[in-house]
Amino acid sequence: MNSRRTIELVEVGPRDGLQSESEVVPTHIKLQLIERLIAAGLRRIEVASFVHPKRVPQMADAEAVLAGLPRVPGVQYVGLVLNRKGFDRALAAGCTEIGMVTSATESFSQRNQGASVEDTVRAWEEIAPLARDAGIRAQITVTVSFGCPFEGEVPASRVIELVKRLTESQPLEIALADTIGVAVPTQVTDLVGRLRDVTSAPLRCHFHNTRNTAIANAYAAVMAGVATLDSSVGGIGGCPFAPNATGNVATEDLVYMLERSGFPTGIDLNNLIRAGHWLQEQRGRPVPSMVSKAGPFPRNIS
Repeated sequence: MNSRRTIELVEVGPRDGLQSESEVVPTHIKLQLIERLIAAGLRRIEVASFVHPKRVPQMADAEAVLAGLPRVPGVQYVGLVLNRKGFDRALAAGCTEIGMVTSATESFSQRNQGASVEDTVRAWEEIAPLARDAGIRAQITVTVSFGCPFEGEVPASRVIELVKRLTESQPLEIALADTIGVAVPTQVTDLVGRLRDVTSAPLRCHFHNTRNTAIANAYAAVMAGVATLDSSVGGIGGCPFAPNATGNVATEDLVYMLERSGFPTGIDLNNLIRAGHWLQEQRGRPVPSMVSKAGPFPRNIS
């Protein structure tokens, strides 16, 4: 294992992080947050979801956010889409990458998307080639890959069969999401290892820190060969359709752990911490990130 290989971070704070905020965040605040993240070195940023505004009111300004963002060479603006209508909106708005979602369980699929697993997979199979034809990168996430709030333990075999089918549509990558934060490192190592035998698609991992295992799980994923991880500035977020699903793994905490472990990320930790502090001021309450509180080591933030 090359300990100097670069790990790519996909920043999900402006979408997955903000969608659970109790008060609607103004568009100009979202734009300032994204600009600060770009300045810190983030190059793949999930900026909006193109879903019905009644379902996720926080994302009602998706088009306005895309219209206000600077076009920076090398920066991918990711939009979450669930169906053809959402894809058409993302395409018109100027997203350079789309993310889609399916689920490892029927119960969560119905609660999260109001559709069956089969329906969500078929939507992916329809939209993935359309995205490629339009020059848009397309990837998909399998939610509750490690455990479901409604069905409990999720057999690895179920995730494996789902990933096999998703691979047929040539995704940019397939993400495994620990949506409710129940995974442990041995589980991550096992599932990633087994999936490498059945898919040619790159794997990405998305961890929540509900039970304080997100950093450990992220390290296990990296050691198993995963090269891309999701994270949220400040550690904010949580799925609004999953009971007790607290925040994503904090980008600051992940950058600190990875860089100190010999895995470059290309992200300026000091600037990232400043972005987290700024976000904390906008929210009017602390962010969960530990590194935002303690600072880097050696402590050289000005």
